[in-house]
Amino acid sequence: MTLRHVVSWKMAATDAATRADHAREIAERLNALVGVVPTIGTLTAGPNVVDGNWDVALVADFADKAALDAYAVHPAHQEVVAYVRSVVADRVAVDFEL
Repeated sequence: MTLRHVVSWKMAATDAATRADHAREIAERLNALVGVVPTIGTLTAGPNVVDGNWDVALVADFADKAALDAYAVHPAHQEVVAYVRSVVADRVAVDFEL
């Protein structure tokens, strides 16, 4: 079973330039986890490019829930989480089996 993890964030900043900078930084930090966190199967993150949507999104695949759980607590991921929490206003996520 493969587990797909999909997350999207809205930035806290009110001006467009800062929102875009924060979204870009989140995507870069998340993408940098590939090859660092061994339980990541695939991971793609990117800032929004269409008006009216959330600011940044992540799509990642894991072998199973245990692999997702290991990713969640990995120290490199926790560093990204700390930054994300410092710049976001809201988060939505869904995990489903492929």
